[in-house]
Amino acid sequence: MTNRQPNPDAVAEATPQEVRRVALNLLARREHSLLELHHKLNRRGFAPALIATVLEQLVAEDLLNEHRYAELYAHSRVDKGYGPLRVQRELRERGVPTTVVAAVLADLEDLWIRKLTELHRKRFGAVLPKDAAGQARQMRFLRHRGFTPEQINHLFRDS
Repeated sequence: MTNRQPNPDAVAEATPQEVRRVALNLLARREHSLLELHHKLNRRGFAPALIATVLEQLVAEDLLNEHRYAELYAHSRVDKGYGPLRVQRELRERGVPTTVVAAVLADLEDLWIRKLTELHRKRFGAVLPKDAAGQARQMRFLRHRGFTPEQINHLFRDS
C-alpha cells in the first residue's frame, strides 16, 4: 500500500468520515499518541477543526488511548535496552501527558535494574572494568541509554 497524499481539493472537502477512515487505518498499523496522530492527519492536509473533532471521538470510543500507547511504547523501548530517563523523554516528545508517563514508568520500576544488568552483560560481558577510564566509558554508555546515575552506581557497586 502506498502512502499517497490526498488530492488538495478532496482534502478541502473532506468529511469527518474520511478523516476517521484515515485515522483508523493509521491506528490499525500501530498505536499512536494523540499528538502523533494529529500531526499525521495534519500533514495529509485535513482541516484542524475536523481533526480535533475526529480525535475527540476516537478518544471517547477508546480507540485512541494515550495510556495504552505509552505502555506499549515503554515496554518496547525497555526490551531494546533503554532506561527510564530516555523512555520518559521520548514519551514526552510524543506528547504523552506527564501524569501518564509517570504512571507507566512507575509500573516498570521493578524492571530497570534487571534490564540494566542484562544490557551491561550483553554489551560488556560479566566482568566490570577495574580501571577508572573503563568504568567511565561504560557509565557514559549506560547514561546515554537513559539509566539514572543511581541505577548505574547500583550496578557497579553491587556487581
